[in-house]
Amino acid sequence: MKVSREEILHIANLAHLELEESEIDTYLTNLQDILNFANIVNHAPVENLSLTIGANEAKNVFRKDEIKVFDDNKALLQNAIEKEQNMFKIPKVL
Repeated sequence: MKVSREEILHIANLAHLELEESEIDTYLTNLQDILNFANIVNHAPVENLSLTIGANEAKNVFRKDEIKVFDDNKALLQNAIEKEQNMFKIPKVL
């Protein structure tokens, strides 16, 4: 697919780009390179490839949620900015 100068100007107008005259040829070349690469990717042979959903088989590993009793609450709360009823007090988040 060949991109014309008018198409570059039209795309620049749609994107609200103010291109200098000297930039038009650079944009034309870059867009043409991108479209050529997309064409190569679109025509890549994929007939005998298996379907891949992810690059690897990694899965999220979750630990069991367990309540653990901490014996030294005073040490636990010593760095708390605010505490109330033996708990951390945090600002409301709405």
